Amino acid sequence: MTTESHIEHSLIDTLEDLKYTYRPDIRDRDALENNFREKFEALNRVHLTDAEFARLLDQIVTSDVFAAARHLRERNSFERDDGTPLFYTLVNIRDWCKNTFEVINQLRINTSNSHHRFDVILLINGMPVVQIELKSLAISPRTAMQQIVDYKNDPGNGYTRTLLCFLQLFIVSNRSDTWYFANNNSRHFSFNADERFLPLYQFAGEDNKKITHLDSFAEKFLAKCILGEMISRYMVLVASEQKLMMMRPYQIYAVKAIVECIHQNSGNGYVWHTTGSGKTLTSFKASTLLKDNPDIDKCLFVVDRKDLDRQTREEFNRFQENCVEENTNTETLVQRLLSDDYANKVIVTTIQKLGLALDGSSKRNYKERLVPLRNKRIVFIFDECHRSQFGENHKAIREFFPNAQLFGFTGTPIFSENANYQQIEDRQASFKTTEDIFQQQLHAYTITHAIEDNNVLRFHIDFYKPEGRNKPKPGERLAKKAIVEAILEKHDAATAGRKFNALLATASINDAIAYHELFKTIQAEKQSKDVNFQPLNIACVFSPPADGNKDVQQIQEDLPQEKADNQVAPDEKKAALKAIIADYNTQYGTNHRIDEFDLFYQDVQKRIKDQQYPNQDLPHAQKIDIVIVVDMLLTGFDSKFLNTLYVDKNLRYHGLIQAFSRTNRVLNATKPYGNILDFRQQQDAVDAAITLFSGEQIERAKTIWLVDKAPVVIGRFEAAVKKLDEFMHSQGLASAPEEVPNLKGNKVRGQFINLFKEVQRYKTQLDQYTDLTHEDAASIEQVIPREQLQAFRGVYLETARRLQDQKGKGGGGSETEQLDFEFVLFASSMIDYDYIMTLIAGYSQQTPGKLKMNRTELIGLIDSEANLLEVREDIADYIGTLKSGEGLKESDIRQGYETFKAEKNAHQLAEIAEKNGLEKSVLQAFVDGIMQRMIFDGEQLTDLLAPLGLNWKQRRQKELALMEELIPVLHKLAQGREISGLGAYEQ
Repeated sequence: MTTESHIEHSLIDTLEDLKYTYRPDIRDRDALENNFREKFEALNRVHLTDAEFARLLDQIVTSDVFAAARHLRERNSFERDDGTPLFYTLVNIRDWCKNTFEVINQLRINTSNSHHRFDVILLINGMPVVQIELKSLAISPRTAMQQIVDYKNDPGNGYTRTLLCFLQLFIVSNRSDTWYFANNNSRHFSFNADERFLPLYQFAGEDNKKITHLDSFAEKFLAKCILGEMISRYMVLVASEQKLMMMRPYQIYAVKAIVECIHQNSGNGYVWHTTGSGKTLTSFKASTLLKDNPDIDKCLFVVDRKDLDRQTREEFNRFQENCVEENTNTETLVQRLLSDDYANKVIVTTIQKLGLALDGSSKRNYKERLVPLRNKRIVFIFDECHRSQFGENHKAIREFFPNAQLFGFTGTPIFSENANYQQIEDRQASFKTTEDIFQQQLHAYTITHAIEDNNVLRFHIDFYKPEGRNKPKPGERLAKKAIVEAILEKHDAATAGRKFNALLATASINDAIAYHELFKTIQAEKQSKDVNFQPLNIACVFSPPADGNKDVQQIQEDLPQEKADNQVAPDEKKAALKAIIADYNTQYGTNHRIDEFDLFYQDVQKRIKDQQYPNQDLPHAQKIDIVIVVDMLLTGFDSKFLNTLYVDKNLRYHGLIQAFSRTNRVLNATKPYGNILDFRQQQDAVDAAITLFSGEQIERAKTIWLVDKAPVVIGRFEAAVKKLDEFMHSQGLASAPEEVPNLKGNKVRGQFINLFKEVQRYKTQLDQYTDLTHEDAASIEQVIPREQLQAFRGVYLETARRLQDQKGKGGGGSETEQLDFEFVLFASSMIDYDYIMTLIAGYSQQTPGKLKMNRTELIGLIDSEANLLEVREDIADYIGTLKSGEGLKESDIRQGYETFKAEKNAHQLAEIAEKNGLEKSVLQAFVDGIMQRMIFDGEQLTDLLAPLGLNWKQRRQKELALMEELIPVLHKLAQGREISGLGAYEQ
């Protein structure tokens, strides 16, 4: 087997072939700093005294990764011994190729309590900028990722106290599988934060084929000039979040292609990057690189619609503070176009404002005033370049700016096949193809590539067929009442118990209005018949009649169906929208008006994006389950918490792909795919769209784009359960939940964790299928009964929590190092604290119409939910104090539980105080202070123990002993919230 050491030396040989200088003499902190000093003095042509160098190190070494990253890329200064300033750079920032590139290995950094050894580090001008952690072929690179995160979280680690603070990139590899990720401060650098992992990258060629073997990766990514370019040009420092971002390979190739096209002045071009692939970041980087090109006079990033103008401007400013100002009106745009200020070189504007600026009939003479720019070199970058208004504007731009170069981004290009499709029911309009307008394709990254890269999700499409003899034909409408009933029946399954939300795409404004009324009526009827029915929160949004309102007119330029609908009986549409907004205000306690429609629209979008579960600050009553739409939100809107699209409108080609793509943003394992429930039997339209936009043959494309049919997944589910059964039998145990505690050793428990996690993963997928037949449901129940699965979930959570605790304390051995517990797979959004309180009240009352459940069943349900991990012991103990049929109301149950919990916590703290020789009231006040501020202050801990009169060694021992008992109490009280400063005591 190829050992870690062999892989390391082979990599160093490869790097030497790439003209890196191997420095086997740099193995400790002193040698690292001395080498940096030598390179610094040579670059800046200066000789530093020892005192000056020590002061320099003190100034540049920081625990703030973002500050270090900026320092690395900027010109800086510090004061010399004689009081004069020394202006310096750490590397040659004008030409990164002209720095010295060195490779070191087995560096050991000893700080106060950290003795980590680093496999391979790359130095640019003596600055450590890339760390490479290697594992043998049998070990997953994920282990190396976790190791880096663990190293960084160690108190006193070398990353914050030494030159290693300048590391920009981490690379992990077992030789055949290589990944890389950006360094960051701890809040952006957690391997398992909210079950969302670090942004990880695999390198790829221009054809999007992966380059994962370490030798090939080194040649393509670590060649000196390429690495310098990656760090200097293709990492983005997100100022608003103090975060480092790495551009993905396809983004880099697109930017390079645009820059080269401008450099060669070789016409126009378009970039086909699928929806959800980060086009804004790509266009931002292209724009900023053009900002420094002296041959370019202006760069305009042109978007469609006012809200995209704001959204894109905010995104640009997120990447670089105040880099783009707001264009409040066309006059401002014209002034900025005429300005010679460097800050006005890159401008974000809407296509509508640009059209007005080039309209010769304007009273403000915009076009005449812009004549001085006529022959300048201006670059136009268009977001979503297939917009319907683009043809007229394209002509005006080409006529007025003959030297302009035009570049377009699109997730769904217009080809000859879809050039005559426009999203208006029963209408047709003609478009030019994207290539007609932009001449050449510069780079492609299709949805097929993105799905294979796990950058977006696959789709589950349910072509809904109602029961009965008269089956609908493709495109044929079903009765709205039947569709609402079907949605109410299937919504909880589709959205994982309302953890996610959905859009209902309708064919017209009249249809949207009718659906909104139907949901109100049908849900009210269901509530009157069943007190346990939980209605869905329904919102509806469509643009109002413009009535001369420029903002609404601008919004409607890209809403063809709504624009057409509003020309018929506009007063009726307006009255209906007012009523819809009034209902919304009642539901959410807002005060929106049709006159300020944009604010209402923004609020709807925010609630969709704020669906995150659990979210104590936004209870479900303040969230939206379904938004009824016509054109709005079907393009350009992203939310990780939107997973379902109900379709009652005819969609084709780019309109279909755009609408479907609202559902497939990646979140975590609880969102395995985007869910489409189509009520118009549009399978032929789906196949045609996949064929057109996949860049692949239809059968291969469908395999990539679409999830497997339910019977296939049921087969995998059955195989996963069989593997679990065989494993339990191999341990001499029955395959039963009650036998899991009898598993011996962490290695065996870890095997159970991995096996049952696969069972739950397939069950999570199946739970969200909306087209399961009665036979499918029976098959799933036969594979493993619901009660047994729930019991297995409970013992899984108990076993996982114990192993996680051991892992956190550095115990458990190598068997626990590679375990990913994925608690998110075991958390329901419906079975939360409020739901449990309702069930307990039902248990107490046991009256007809209430859910009947005995004590054992109640506790079993609580034990199987990951989101109740911190409180399940308390709730179970509280249930033990109650009697069935006692008749307590839910308010009594809630109050009783809070009292019980407070008494239990007080008793536990009293025991800890007595054991540690502390006053009960003093310890209680200490804990109350922590919880009030959510900050743990080590000095206050010292004050707490001061009355005991201990020497420093005794006090340290007492602190550790006390904190071992206090930490679980503090975590329970925090209920999942972070207590700042506590991490130092959890190692």
